[in-house]
This record gives sequence, structure tokens and C-alpha cells, in this order.
Amino acid sequence: MKEKSYAVIGLGQFGNALATALAEANCDVLAVDEDEEKVHEIASKVVYAVRADVREQGALKSLGVQNVDVAVIAISESMEASISAAMQAKDLGVPYVIAKANNEFHGRILNKVGVDEVIYPEHFMGIRVAKSLAGTGFASVFELSPEYGMVEFEIPEHWAGKTLAQLNVRMNHHMNVIGVKIDEQVTIDVKPDWPLPKACTLIAIGKEEDLDADIIYGREAVKRKK
Repeated sequence: MKEKSYAVIGLGQFGNALATALAEANCDVLAVDEDEEKVHEIASKVVYAVRADVREQGALKSLGVQNVDVAVIAISESMEASISAAMQAKDLGVPYVIAKANNEFHGRILNKVGVDEVIYPEHFMGIRVAKSLAGTGFASVFELSPEYGMVEFEIPEHWAGKTLAQLNVRMNHHMNVIGVKIDEQVTIDVKPDWPLPKACTLIAIGKEEDLDADIIYGREAVKRKK
């Protein structure tokens, strides 16, 4: 299956980390920033790295952003540049446009522009750190919406050798397993009759209230005490 192609526009800490991670996952990445130094820094890691001022109309079209599957507007310094890039990406017909917002007001404008998803990285990181400190055992946390989230967690020891069908994760823990990670290899075609290897990591989606369930210590779905 063809890997998706991405344009990451804005190479601050968030954009640089995102573009690098996508490139390491063998995705085609076009990285864009106005700062020549930031472009140079990431040039060896991605397929294309280009300096451009996205406040100029037509800038993204000239870079071929209309050909990518996903555009991520990761600009934080300039709201004007963020909104301009988002509008251009939508006008170019990019199938999925994600934009980083610094605050609620910024996010509301991006929603009105028509971006498909607005993200608040600092908010996500706060959730991730809180869940880690609270001892949920989740390796990472990503909030898909106020109601739903995605988590990675190492399987409890007593799950090893059992299948998802035997564990009945969907019924017992109210989450859908969408992937299995062993070392750095991720398998998304998870068979319900496939015995789980020891010390693997599961990737699952569910409601936030259900993802708070404590499955790490071998107990049934018991909510953490608040």
C-alpha cells in the first residue's frame, strides 16, 4: 500500500519533531519554513525541504502542496502565516488539513477557514504527562477529540500468548485494538486469533473515560480513583 505524503509547514519544535517522525516512518515529507536555518537543519531527514514565506498567495501551490495527502500547518509564531497557509491548503484541495492552534481564538479562526482538524499540542502533552504521572501505564496518549483518545500500552504479563478474541478486549475494556508494536515494527492488520507475543505494545482507541480503566495490573476494567 502506498505511503501517504505529507507537507509540514512550520519547523518549530513541534513541526520539526513531526516531520522527522513521519520521515522515519518512511513517509514522503515536504518540510517548509521561512527560516533558512530551520530548513537546512531538517533537509537531510526529509524528501524535500524548502524555504518559503507562506503569507504570499500562491506560495504553497508553487511548492506542489496540492499533491500531498495531508498538510500539517505547524506555524506558531505568526497567526497570519498560519491562517494563510491553512486557507491555501484548503483552496488547493488537500484531502486532509491539520492545523496547530496556540489558543482557543486561533483555533476558532482555523475552524472557520475549514481545516479538518485543529490540534493543541500543549494540551495533548498535558494529558500525556498527567496520565503518566497518574500511573496508568500508557506509553503514550493522543486525544482524538474531547470524548475519544488513542493510547499505546505494554500488555500485562497474563495477556501474553492469548488472542484478542480470548481476551475480548472490546467487551471487557471497551477499547478497539488497531495495532501491535514489537520493538519498532508496527502491524495494523491485527488478527483476532493471533496470540500476542510477550512484552509487545498495543495501540488502541476508545472513549477517554474507558481509557482510564486500569488494565495494566491484571485487574478487570476498574476505574482509577479520582
